[in-house]
Amino acid sequence: MEKLAGYVGHIVYRNAENGYTVFELVTADGEETCVGTFRALDEGENLELSGSYTEHAVYGSQFRVEHYEEVTPKDEQGIERYLGSGAIRGVGPSLAARIVKKFGADAFRVIEEEPERLAQIKGISERKAMEISAQVEGKRGMREAMIYLQRYGISNTMAVKIYKTYEMDLYRILEENPYQLAEDIDGIGFRRADELATRIGIRMDSDFRIRSGILYAIQLAVAEGHTWLPGRELLARAARLLELPEEHVSIQIPNLAMDKKLVIRQLEGKGGTGPIEDSCVYASSFFYAELACARMLLDLNLDMLPEGGISSKEEGKLLEDIGELALKQGIELEELQQRAVLESVKHGIMILTGGPGTGKTTTINTMIRYFEGEGMDILLAAPTGRAAKRMTEATGYEARTIHRLLEPNGMPGEEDSALKGREGRFERNESNPLETDVVIVDEMSMVDIHLFQSLLKAVTPGTRLILVGDVNQLPSVGPGQVLRDLIESGAFAVVELNKIFRQAGESDIVVNAHRINEGKPIALDNKSRDFFFLEREKVQVIYKHMVQLIREMLPRYVQAGPLDIQVLTPTRKGSLGVEMLNQILQAQLNPKGQSKKEYQSGETLFREGDKVMQTKNNYQLEWEVVGSFGIPVDHGVGIFNGDMGILKEIDEYGQTVLVEFDDHRCVTYTHEQMAELELAYAITIHKSQGSEYPAVIMPLLGGPRMLFNRNLLYTGVTRAKSCVTILGSRQVVEDMIANESEAKRYTSLDVRIREMMA
Repeated sequence: MEKLAGYVGHIVYRNAENGYTVFELVTADGEETCVGTFRALDEGENLELSGSYTEHAVYGSQFRVEHYEEVTPKDEQGIERYLGSGAIRGVGPSLAARIVKKFGADAFRVIEEEPERLAQIKGISERKAMEISAQVEGKRGMREAMIYLQRYGISNTMAVKIYKTYEMDLYRILEENPYQLAEDIDGIGFRRADELATRIGIRMDSDFRIRSGILYAIQLAVAEGHTWLPGRELLARAARLLELPEEHVSIQIPNLAMDKKLVIRQLEGKGGTGPIEDSCVYASSFFYAELACARMLLDLNLDMLPEGGISSKEEGKLLEDIGELALKQGIELEELQQRAVLESVKHGIMILTGGPGTGKTTTINTMIRYFEGEGMDILLAAPTGRAAKRMTEATGYEARTIHRLLEPNGMPGEEDSALKGREGRFERNESNPLETDVVIVDEMSMVDIHLFQSLLKAVTPGTRLILVGDVNQLPSVGPGQVLRDLIESGAFAVVELNKIFRQAGESDIVVNAHRINEGKPIALDNKSRDFFFLEREKVQVIYKHMVQLIREMLPRYVQAGPLDIQVLTPTRKGSLGVEMLNQILQAQLNPKGQSKKEYQSGETLFREGDKVMQTKNNYQLEWEVVGSFGIPVDHGVGIFNGDMGILKEIDEYGQTVLVEFDDHRCVTYTHEQMAELELAYAITIHKSQGSEYPAVIMPLLGGPRMLFNRNLLYTGVTRAKSCVTILGSRQVVEDMIANESEAKRYTSLDVRIREMMA
């Protein structure tokens, strides 16, 4: 191992998240380019380094640092160089020279112990003297804190977050209640805090530990889609997690409610104030989100007709006008479609639901023409980019994602947090509402409670809100089941379309989707033009035929590229789960090549040309659309859970990757931010909601009964536009159709609505 000593002359690149740094070290023999991970580094600092020389293909010889030590400069030249390097805000080279001229090699001691003496120097007031001292002390404090945190196995990136959050209070917090980190710092959950607490010596039955464990149990429930848990189930989950008796746990639930971290309500049908076991327990943000949504919904649900309403004769005339309007567009509406348009005219809130091929898009188009004829402004939205694009193509009107409609402002500190329920910040809200007369939202089944709350905040009473979706699809990935709860509340006008139209009836995708939803058997005889079943019982054979379908057969059949064909699978783990399938498909569809750069992020190897997906909402990621000659033509902030794109470029020196998403939005990710990306050759059926693909391949060989159900199969089949191919077991498909069981979601938006109405 070789050694170098000198001072930092110039920092070429620094990743603030993980501390990776490229800098020039000035030594007695000249300058050396050094690379490594550093807790904190400033130009002018004196370092002693250990490591080895490496040869970079592009940048030549570099010294890769394996160990380093910061050395306080002892001589006057070193002190002057450090103070004048820009590391201390407000001190430039000339002022640094005056400080060293006055105090010599004693300058650092004076700054730290007698800062008031700096005011003796021309250009330094007493206030500035204290600021200089505080900066020097702060930098020393950060280094000491990071060394301290590293003893507990905390990474540089996380140590910086902790120090910035608590500064010198971190020692007290870690010794008294390390579980506070799980509440305050994104990226540190209960398990990490529990591991820290064990090292520090916190007792297993500590009140802090029990309270944090309860909150973590609620957080895990939210990740499953619940907005609350029955008290009995929460007790059992928390006790199992903490490895403590339930009686030790139960006493802390009311205490958390007193601290406003939880809300406790009696289960419906249970009067009075019973024990915790008979209660609903919410993380506070989710209780108040449902409550706020209920209030805003009832405020919006106005009678939109003239005071006193209209007579049955006038209503009949309105229905006739709607039918004639549709005929002018070359459309003939059936009775329920006409009724849906009428209800959208009459009410502030209207819900349109129905399966594929039942005419939802035709009905939406007629609504648009009617409101347009009345001189109204209309906005269209959907939860995902793909759904918005499909809505645009079907209506001829621009549709945007709900996030883009609400205009995310990229404010810091708004990362997803299942427990805290932060829904991101938007420019459009109650203070700056959407300027329109009608808002139509498609694919409502995948809208979660917090996104719905954000949408409602931006809609003013007097604006019509039309919500469209298929209630039989899987509920949202995020917490809540908004569409189902709205329908079950009985508070709003709902029209369910159930007739399959002739043209749609020619598609076996549509016909089979309805048969699956009704629990009826489907033909698996391959006489269809768009619905195929290949019975394969061996995993390796499924791999082989899946690749053949994507590479050779389906692209020609559906007139699409291989990357447009989507593999949908029920699970993440296992031989036919997302993780294994992505490895197989990456190797076959985007193999290793000399011209393709690669980057290993955690357990995932990314390669230029890969199909990738964003896995969490990030309201701060900046994107731009680049036109001809590399000139940006559009830009914005926010990339959201489920957005899919192609990894275009890996910059090894800059430690970044470039991803192009749908609509040509290009985003540069740091290596730290790549934890939010995953390969997307195969995705779960749940993640496919709101999207439509030219062709879908589903490998089905069996799995957990609660997961392999009718609802899941129905959702997967309805994601395909032109072709569905199922690879696997005939018996599994038949069992899924027969299996009505669904994992129950504990939500209560419908209850809150009924309470408000009462």
